[in-house]
Amino acid sequence: MDKEQPFAVGKSIRRIDALGKVTGEALYPGDIDLDGQLWMKIRFSDRAHARIKAIDTSAAESFPGVVAVLTAKDVPCNEYGLVTKDQPVLCGPGSTIADADTVRCYMDNIALVVAETEAIAAHAVKLIQIEYEDLPPVFDPELAMLDGAPQLHEDRPHNIEQYYRIRKGDLAGGWAQADVIVEGEFSTGYQEHAYLQPEAGLGYIDEQGRVTVIVAGQWTHEDQYLIAHALGLPEDQVRVIYPAIGGAFGGREDMSVQIVLALAAQRVQRPVKIIWSREESILYHHKRHPMRIRAKWGATKAGKLVAIEARIVADAGAYNYTSSKVLGNANLMATGPYECENVHTDAYAVLTNNIPTGAFRGFGAPQAAFAAETMMNRLAHELQIDPVELRLRNCVREGSHLSVGTPLPAGVSMPQVIEKAALESYWTRDAGGWRRQTARESSDGQGAIRRGIGFAAGFKNVGYSFGAPEQSWATVELYGKTEIEQVIVRHGGAEVGQGTHTVMMQMAAEAVGVPFECVRLIGHDTAETMTSGSASASRLTFMSGNAIRGAAEQALSAWKNEERPAKATYRYRPPKTTPYDPETGKSEPNFAYGYVAQAVEVEVDTETGFVRVVRVVSTNDVGRAVNPQHVQGQIEGAVIQALGYTVMEHLVSVDGRIRNPYLSTYLIPTVLDVPVEVKSVVLEYPDPIGPFGARGMAEMPFIPLAPAIAAAIFDATGVWFDQLPLIPDLVVKKLRERGIGVV
Repeated sequence: MDKEQPFAVGKSIRRIDALGKVTGEALYPGDIDLDGQLWMKIRFSDRAHARIKAIDTSAAESFPGVVAVLTAKDVPCNEYGLVTKDQPVLCGPGSTIADADTVRCYMDNIALVVAETEAIAAHAVKLIQIEYEDLPPVFDPELAMLDGAPQLHEDRPHNIEQYYRIRKGDLAGGWAQADVIVEGEFSTGYQEHAYLQPEAGLGYIDEQGRVTVIVAGQWTHEDQYLIAHALGLPEDQVRVIYPAIGGAFGGREDMSVQIVLALAAQRVQRPVKIIWSREESILYHHKRHPMRIRAKWGATKAGKLVAIEARIVADAGAYNYTSSKVLGNANLMATGPYECENVHTDAYAVLTNNIPTGAFRGFGAPQAAFAAETMMNRLAHELQIDPVELRLRNCVREGSHLSVGTPLPAGVSMPQVIEKAALESYWTRDAGGWRRQTARESSDGQGAIRRGIGFAAGFKNVGYSFGAPEQSWATVELYGKTEIEQVIVRHGGAEVGQGTHTVMMQMAAEAVGVPFECVRLIGHDTAETMTSGSASASRLTFMSGNAIRGAAEQALSAWKNEERPAKATYRYRPPKTTPYDPETGKSEPNFAYGYVAQAVEVEVDTETGFVRVVRVVSTNDVGRAVNPQHVQGQIEGAVIQALGYTVMEHLVSVDGRIRNPYLSTYLIPTVLDVPVEVKSVVLEYPDPIGPFGARGMAEMPFIPLAPAIAAAIFDATGVWFDQLPLIPDLVVKKLRERGIGVV
């Protein structure tokens, strides 16, 4: 082994999947075919809330080319759910599970048609006749909590899926100390994941008789467990394989086609394929939670926060998905990355007959940050204190306690991140304090285009929270006699476009002390790996790195002791977290955090209401940039995705039905919407327990952009906005109400 060989961590090594993806050689689930395969289509619900009285499949079954039609009676254990098993695989009579005959939203699956061709399956699925008994629906979460509202699940009174509260200090005393109090009501909308490839997959029986599913997901072993549970099989009789994955962003964390593909393949004993259309994808997979947040913040004239009160109502849709976990994040982050002695929060995830909501990049933090950071900016305006200065007077730092009454894990860098973001953008600091540049003059000379500058900060957990079990397994094998010639790493973590497989190989090379080219990764197959946890919660670099490093160190010790080949399996478990106390909210919620701050410059067209984001400066503490180019890509990607969320992505749901399920009517950013500059400022304050000091960072740049844009719009127009998305008709309406832009 060449001791002079430079290590791999800290280098911008090209992604191992880059060439295949840009040339088209990489195979995604929809690209894979097997001999003799059949095609499947799903019959979705025609009602938002109803009981299915009968299903007549005779016309579909007799249609030429149809091989099988499956309904609820064909599912051995007809339930699934990532957190709570509260959703039928197929809704209808004859199920093994009570209440499985009830549909609670339009995305519920009722029947499967398996046929010789995709066209035959698509035609035959429409021939299925369903007799419904309509039930009263409820689409507004506030109304759903009232006495007498229609109930979606008998075991969840008032449709409350989850409730959290925080009670810290003396709130009345806090208000008495406050010289300035600001209040606001905020609302945020749905967001569609819009990943590159819609849901697709292939189910078959492999050479060892295992029910096998090729699909795009975020956690192979969780998919395996949920398939096995629904089919009543031992887990080792189910195999899940991920090929190339066309993005995820949380949208592939819950089930879509996994279980039904496995069910169909098991029943017909032939390969079965499905590809959703873009319309089906938008209609039938979960979204980001719409939230309504009522907030009240108080501060002294010296700029010290003394009281925060917040009430959060999140629309969970018809089933839990990850709503209970998302709400935990939103509740914690409703007070922002700030210290305050007196805090009351109440947070509700409420069941409705709308599309279910679940994981999406940021996982509850963007909605909470929109409210919290806007309140901080409003306080700064009322107190006439610079927004950067006000944040630095109140932000968490080493040793700070959160609203839940416990200290943050070591490695808090919020002050450094805020300062750097300010200095890299529009602020200077001198003996008189922080000073901000003035926005540039109107760009058209007529006053219709106004420019403004805004600032916001944020933080978010790395890894699972509030007592959820957290672990990651890795196996490392070393080959070579006088020197290590090959390193084989087995890790199940999902590569969903973020570059994690390349980073895993870099960390393995670093841990063993060999060139990157000596490392080979085996993953994405439950038959080859142990569980890794999901590609979510900004956790994969942190968790996989610690697991791989642990396995590498043990394997290296064996190799030095001349064990050939040297192999070690290691499970990494981070410090334990604890759940909210039901009365006070006291907890140790997370074992690590990431920190971010952003400054933005916008142009507001006061005639049309169009908001153009000109420049974004995003400062992120990543602990250690394992692959600096990947870090920059994650920052830029998060910023653009957050830009879409903030100013253009408007998913319209009316009475539980999505009305714009196309990318021609649901608009996401294109290259023409990208700011002139997205400046990625990377700080490296090592996390004490992160692998090589690294901390997760992929979600963090999403979090503060919306409130920073809202602050910049206020700077430009003098109008505060409290609703997302800031689409032109909303903006122009509010400007007109204030007499701005009137022709």
